[in-house]
Amino acid sequence: MQGQVYKIHSDFYYVKGLTNIYTCKLKDTLKKQRESVVVGDFVKLSNDNGFISSVVKRKNFILRPKVANIDLALIVSAFKEPELDFIQLNRYITFLNYYKIPYALCFNKEDLENDLTNLKLKTDRIYKSFCSDIFYISAKEKTGTDELLKFLKGKTVALCGQSGVGKSTLLNSVNAKINLKTSSVSSKTLRGCHTTRHVEIIDCNDFRIIDTPGFSNLKFDFMLPDELIDYFPDLAMYKGNCKYSDCLHDVADKGICSVVDNLDKIDETRYKSYLSFLAECKEYKEKISKISTKEESGKKQTGSKIYTKISKQKRLSSRNTEKQRIKKYEDHN
Repeated sequence: MQGQVYKIHSDFYYVKGLTNIYTCKLKDTLKKQRESVVVGDFVKLSNDNGFISSVVKRKNFILRPKVANIDLALIVSAFKEPELDFIQLNRYITFLNYYKIPYALCFNKEDLENDLTNLKLKTDRIYKSFCSDIFYISAKEKTGTDELLKFLKGKTVALCGQSGVGKSTLLNSVNAKINLKTSSVSSKTLRGCHTTRHVEIIDCNDFRIIDTPGFSNLKFDFMLPDELIDYFPDLAMYKGNCKYSDCLHDVADKGICSVVDNLDKIDETRYKSYLSFLAECKEYKEKISKISTKEESGKKQTGSKIYTKISKQKRLSSRNTEKQRIKKYEDHN
């Protein structure tokens, strides 16, 4: 039988079939193969439906948080409480571009924003060129949600966004039976508190939501610097005419980088985000360079053969042993 993993707790996998929900464990063969099973995976069960025997090939997969087979990612941001963080929003977009996950933008709490018209114009100006699906709602007042629900119909949607932006409130407004825990923004930190504790697929009438706690901790510690520009479509369109082929588009002088030469056509928050993520990519490159150097220093080559070097400490220990052996021989004679 085949089903989909909708929740994982401890070592138990909750698999939803056509009519029933099965509490399963991994078969030993999967453990030995070190096959990972994540929420969203379609799996095959053993004859007694007590064990997961294999994983069906995934449509897509995100490593952090671990989720598979996503139709759409809905990035939820708030206009107020907490304040709209463009860099964090761009972080989600870049991350999803890397994993080739389709996404839509949802701006919540429009009931709290006094200058709503101008802020909408700004967000449209920044994002409409590469994201056509943008929704403005108030989950609390239930305004704008009907159009969003029509768009989500029939999809399995990964919900992502900072804590406190209203993700749980949105789900509760869509289906009162869900009744997820919500929390207000802290008056001290002006940030939301985590209310989602684990990854889980939630049925919402005509669509399904993958509620996730891990999207707020994203960092580009897995990407090389020269790759990043390709996940910023509004910046990448200006690359290609730089003076140097290895340009990272972070130079200050004009006439060297074609992206910098077109900064008047690029939103400031987008380029600022690019530079921030680029710094993380550079840290990652430096880290793996040090690891590579360390690995290389542990090897030696003689002709076409490569040998593992004996560490200095082991060589010293070996020499001391040899000296002791010689001394014992001399004393004996």
